[in-house]
Amino acid sequence: MSKTYWKGVEELRNDAEFVRLKNNEFPEHLPLDEVLGEKAADITTTPRRDFLKFLGFSVAAASLAACEAPVRKTIPYLVKPEQVTPGVADWYASTYFDGYDYSSILVKTREGRPIKIEGNVLSGVTKGGVNARVQASVLSLYDSARLKNPVADGGPSTWANVDGAIKSKLDELAAKKGNIRILSSTIISPSTRSIIKEFASKYPTTKHITYDAVSCSAMLQANKESFGVEAIPSYNFDKANVIVAFDCDFLVNWISPIEHSRLYAETRKLNNGKKEMSRHIQFESALSLTGSNADKRIGIKPSMQGAAIANLYNAVAKLAGVSTVNAASVGENQKDIEATAKELWENKGKSVVVCGINHVAIQNLVNGMNSLLGNYGTTVDLDNPCMLRQGNDAELASLMDEMNKGEVAALFIYNSNPVYTLSNSFAEALKKVSLSVSFSDRADETASQCKFICPDHHQLESWGDAEPKKDQYSLTQPTIAPLFSTRQFQESLLVWSGNAITNYHDYLKSYWKEFFFKNAPLSIATEDHWNKLLQSGVFGGALMPAKNYQSSANLNTSADAVSKMSGSGIEMVVYEKTGIGNGLQANNPWLQELPDPVSKVTWDNYLAVSPKDAREKGWLQGNVVQVKANGNTVKVPVFIQPGQMPGTVSLAIGYGRTKTGKVADNVGVNAYVFASMIGGNLSYSASGVEISKTTDEDHVLATTQSHHTMMGRAIVKETTLEEYIRKPNAGNEEELFAVRVGKEEVKKTAKEVNLWDDHAEGNHHWGMSIDLNSCIGCGSCVVACTAENNVAVVGKAEVIRSREMHWMRIDRYFSSDADPKEGEKGDIKKMENPSDMPKVVFQPVMCQHCAHAPCETVCPVIATSHSSEGMNQMIYNRCVGTRYCANNCPYKVRRFNWFKYSDNAKFDFNMNDDLGKMVLNPDVVVRSRGVMEKCSLCVQRIQEVKLNAKRDGRTVKDGEVKTACSQSCPTQAITFGDYKVKDSELNKMWKPEERSYHLLEELDVQPNVFYQTKVRNVEEEKHS
Repeated sequence: MSKTYWKGVEELRNDAEFVRLKNNEFPEHLPLDEVLGEKAADITTTPRRDFLKFLGFSVAAASLAACEAPVRKTIPYLVKPEQVTPGVADWYASTYFDGYDYSSILVKTREGRPIKIEGNVLSGVTKGGVNARVQASVLSLYDSARLKNPVADGGPSTWANVDGAIKSKLDELAAKKGNIRILSSTIISPSTRSIIKEFASKYPTTKHITYDAVSCSAMLQANKESFGVEAIPSYNFDKANVIVAFDCDFLVNWISPIEHSRLYAETRKLNNGKKEMSRHIQFESALSLTGSNADKRIGIKPSMQGAAIANLYNAVAKLAGVSTVNAASVGENQKDIEATAKELWENKGKSVVVCGINHVAIQNLVNGMNSLLGNYGTTVDLDNPCMLRQGNDAELASLMDEMNKGEVAALFIYNSNPVYTLSNSFAEALKKVSLSVSFSDRADETASQCKFICPDHHQLESWGDAEPKKDQYSLTQPTIAPLFSTRQFQESLLVWSGNAITNYHDYLKSYWKEFFFKNAPLSIATEDHWNKLLQSGVFGGALMPAKNYQSSANLNTSADAVSKMSGSGIEMVVYEKTGIGNGLQANNPWLQELPDPVSKVTWDNYLAVSPKDAREKGWLQGNVVQVKANGNTVKVPVFIQPGQMPGTVSLAIGYGRTKTGKVADNVGVNAYVFASMIGGNLSYSASGVEISKTTDEDHVLATTQSHHTMMGRAIVKETTLEEYIRKPNAGNEEELFAVRVGKEEVKKTAKEVNLWDDHAEGNHHWGMSIDLNSCIGCGSCVVACTAENNVAVVGKAEVIRSREMHWMRIDRYFSSDADPKEGEKGDIKKMENPSDMPKVVFQPVMCQHCAHAPCETVCPVIATSHSSEGMNQMIYNRCVGTRYCANNCPYKVRRFNWFKYSDNAKFDFNMNDDLGKMVLNPDVVVRSRGVMEKCSLCVQRIQEVKLNAKRDGRTVKDGEVKTACSQSCPTQAITFGDYKVKDSELNKMWKPEERSYHLLEELDVQPNVFYQTKVRNVEEEKHS
């Protein structure tokens, strides 16, 4: 059966706005009358792109104009710093952990400025992967909203004054035995935990409470009840043949997503003749990125998920021959549950069940299931636990109770913003604390209500260590001196506790010398050992052998608790977006402008509703509705989201900030208000939600999916695993086209019908492979490209006008088994179900660097040309902005600078700020108004490697050149290489007789980028 692909409900319904964007390449007004009419004499009003109309498209005149360039004055070093060579990058191994995302990283600096973050391949945890948030954190370093000095009682102060006041108050509290509390997000730094312990020794009434805004506390508690181990296991997705997930976005948000996505991708790749891949089944209410990648996705309401897990446990228990537990009916989902249990049982020890629901009883049942399946010791590892989530909801509740009773005399808040994430309940309790100190880098919602703000360094200005997994360590080192008068949290505690060592760097070295270097070989001096560790950035021995565990929890009690879960009316899920996450980096414009992979919306959160509910209730895209749940009310726009479970809605956290900075303040609404404490744990769902449409109020959402459309041509190819095994080129059959030769009509391939002369080639022929099986659509590559190539942020208003500047985009296609055109014939019913629960495919698209590039033939000033190394080049100072190249590009990957985005108050982002400009890559020019730009395959990186090889008297090694997108990809879906190297990884992957294909190859533009067909591990009707 043929598959139909569609980008969104706008295309499915053939909305007027979608038709406008599809049929009009340049939808903005072109002032032709003004230019060609009576006003033509006034050349001062003429747009730059029309300038050549007055000169008959004179190449000579255009070339003359291109010679005019601004004069730049530079001042050389009088005394060059020893470690800085102008024009040469320095790299530092470090660690990124903000209490939420972890990655071992390499930081690129130029002339002392950090400008790019990449993954450290030496890490045994993240293995060189990073996500969008880690990539974007380098821009947060240069955020002008950061505090420049400590704050006391709402006004600027000095460290001496703040230290004196806080130490005096602490000594007073010590004499009175007043309770001191430290509230923080998860801390994985051994030395920091040691400092807190020493602080507590100095002030014995101190207690440390760990609170994660998105909590996994129930999992910790359940593992303690089940196995006597209060820890989060490591999940070896690479060893799983069957993966079953309940409301768990493990590829981009849950616990250790960078690690998870890399391991998951290993089971999905079909390279080097591999014919096996994992089977992924997802149960969820809202369409998550992880659910989008599943082979089988089953919609289920939040109130029914506990019952579904209990029934799945029973189905597995029956196959294992053990007793079952009490389980409520799940109706029509029972058939899917029985089939899932059978697949799990057939893969005992090679399967895994994961669950993102913060409920102890549910987690106990999941533990029982994995135990019956023999997954502990193989896919679930409790002996090498993950340390990235340590929050304790019960201790948080106890703290708030103490605060409300006035029993907390001093509260220190580190790396946490509870006034925002816990809303008014915490704000009221905070008023009853006499000494409140925040270590936030800005006067955020919580810090602004504290007596003192002692701003912490940014991660890239800090020293530190980390233990992301038991006995696996990484080090943090500063890559730039502190930009402002800030101080690390650790150093503040050392000063206030009167420690003999008040410099955290000295304390860190002393700590490692005592606890880690004492077993080092005598031949290695401590200082040398320390320097070598800093150079590699990671440290750790072999993993412990993973043991099998049997659950000892009372599953009947757990099942009874689950059976009492119920819901009514419309149910809501509060979730995390891929870019903004928990909201910590909400003021980062790179993340705000990153299109959400699922909805493709930027600069907003929204109430995602199912197409079915929208039809029945008369909701339209952008309608503003009032939502009431858990005693709170917000107004939020509606977004019709295929894949959303009917009867449910979802709303992303991380938005609705009020005191974080000019970028994020008042963007979206705060969804944390709908989280609640249920049964001693934080819950992120609600039932009985009341939704009412406001009168004549609409909100325009900035979506990108229908922008730069390839004229309705779906260019993804997919097949099933069964078909692929039987026929390796299934879904990728070579197309033949009818061509008239003389009087006869013959069939030929696109490449045989060649109207172009081939270009002469030099020593290299660069190209790229993108594996649709490995790509999860996370957007890490988009942010990496933005950072590497100085891509401008344009803001919501310009995105609405289809003017976003991203050099690469990730197209998201929904697929269904019916043709949308059938709806025009009256068979609407066929389209209703597919639009409610479609399958999803992600496809990264950038300039394809065509050998027969259509853009090159239409440029009147030869601003776009072909290099001898197979790349399509842009020569910016030749470009006069006719935009013919963009019009002639079938892939719609060219971006036009409608404005000068730097030094422009209308685009008040990092390029309009002297501090923000420090992140710019000096190897890539910042483009000016009226210039076209697009992917260059990171030509500056290619040149750097070539020059290094030339200096060393050798050839460029395969894999030595990595574009920003290929290096950042956590799943290694993108491979960059040289076609001229016969045994290069790129050439090994080019197998047109199997999965390799070019986009729109029937146009014979001969791209140097190729794709690998998407393969799904499903059993359903075959399709071509």
